[in-house]
Amino acid sequence: MVNLYFFQDHELRTLFFMNFELFVCLRYLKATKKKGFISLISLISVAGVAVGVMALIIVIAVMTGFGEEFRDKILGVNSHIVVQKFGGSMPDYEEVLTTVANHPEVTGATPYVYGQSMITTGSGGSGCVVRGIDPDSAGTVLSLPDQLIHGNGLKGLLPLAPGDPPGIIIGVQLAKQLRVHMGDRLRLLSPSGPLSPMGIIPRIKSFQINGIFETGMFEYDSSLAYIDLETAQDFFDIPGQIHGLELTIRDIDQAAEVAAGLRTTLGETYLIKDWMAMNYNLFSALKLEKTAMFIILTLIVLVAAFNIISTLIMVVMEKTKDIAIMKAMGATANQILRIFIYEGLFIGLSGTLLGLGGGLGVCKLLSRYKFIELPSDVYPISTLPIKVLPLDVSLIAIAAVLITLSATIYPSWQAAKVEPSTSLRY
Repeated sequence: MVNLYFFQDHELRTLFFMNFELFVCLRYLKATKKKGFISLISLISVAGVAVGVMALIIVIAVMTGFGEEFRDKILGVNSHIVVQKFGGSMPDYEEVLTTVANHPEVTGATPYVYGQSMITTGSGGSGCVVRGIDPDSAGTVLSLPDQLIHGNGLKGLLPLAPGDPPGIIIGVQLAKQLRVHMGDRLRLLSPSGPLSPMGIIPRIKSFQINGIFETGMFEYDSSLAYIDLETAQDFFDIPGQIHGLELTIRDIDQAAEVAAGLRTTLGETYLIKDWMAMNYNLFSALKLEKTAMFIILTLIVLVAAFNIISTLIMVVMEKTKDIAIMKAMGATANQILRIFIYEGLFIGLSGTLLGLGGGLGVCKLLSRYKFIELPSDVYPISTLPIKVLPLDVSLIAIAAVLITLSATIYPSWQAAKVEPSTSLRY
């Protein structure tokens, strides 16, 4: 039991309502004129933890935002699951379409034809990827109707009036490259065609631009064109056949499980790929970058932890006489240990709370005002994406507290080892 004569009268009233170790800890944290330098170091330690936590929250939120934006952009153009047949096209796809559409997790299914072509106009030409889609069912799978900036939906894939050529919907960047606008006509050249004494004659077909879309991803907007499914079958010389089926499901996180179930149902002659498998390299790289940034920025908190160690060591050296007196008056080694653990923990918690507030505040400002713009030809989005996940924030806060708490162990242990007789003698 600590002798209460060690404290002044007003301190006794405070001590009566407060834990002894916590009371002494808060007393040591207060700055005095003679010992203000140590309190300044404590403030620097708090600032170091706050900066580290704030940087972690902002960077992890940006990395998470990039991952979700990439996913949304990719799934806006591509489906959740693709069903193809080994060996090429699918001649009798109606039965397969019915089978997959009846799966309880599948919410939409549509056939497609896919091929590369050359697109030409009076002002130039460019290579492109042509996708033939069914106007009636493609809207249940693709986000193309929502991505149109000009045009009247998927009806633009069909001739607008008798005698007009078939319609085509192209990306906004491709339209800029070709210098074309709504209503202009262009030609598609197929690399395959009838064989003649002069060699293979490419197929040439005229189209009218009835729609222009913008996905936000430069790769798609500059190289993708949509035409009607039957027109694509005729253009690529595969009448009545398709290259595959595109499916959407209820829960995109269950795409691998649904694909495995469809693989069992359809058999080994079909190749079934989910969106995570098709973009495995991209999302693995984003996940690795997020983990790497977390580890790298945690070093800022580690630097602040070393500041906490140095602060506590200086406090222990300064308060050696006080520690000896408290021990002589009945304080145990465990009580002394807890005093300095509480002091380091107070610094760590203060820095963590300040960092959480600052990081979440900056994230809110960035997500609301979007004043950081990104080049559209490099990134798939125009502004810096922010996505704050409660799990990420919790992990950052726990990691910061654990690091700062571990930094208090050695100085606190040294304080608990102080011998009253030796310290008071010298």
